[in-house]
Amino acid sequence: MELFAEKYPHDLHIIQLDNGSLHQSLNMSIPENIIFLFQPPYSPELNPIERLWLEIKRKLKWEIFENLDELRKRLTSIITELTSRTIKSLGGWDFILEAICVGGIKNYSSL
Repeated sequence: MELFAEKYPHDLHIIQLDNGSLHQSLNMSIPENIIFLFQPPYSPELNPIERLWLEIKRKLKWEIFENLDELRKRLTSIITELTSRTIKSLGGWDFILEAICVGGIKNYSSL
């Protein structure tokens, strides 16, 4: 996590975690430009990665692949074609921005 924070020192990074006991018991130093945002228990629908999987599955619907390599190529194509706008729509929910505001972080509206 330190390497990630150092590579992008001028950016604020929000890492969303579920409330799994592993995530709650993390005993580590968290860099100042990284914030952990814990989602409510039993709410996978709030997890942006779940929304990404839905988007990918929607694009794969009814496709049949001869082998694993074809599937990998198609997945790579889908992920490469994702626009910044699409990615933002999957993770830029109001509850995330409100949590940042409640956390006392200024200028959250520019995220």
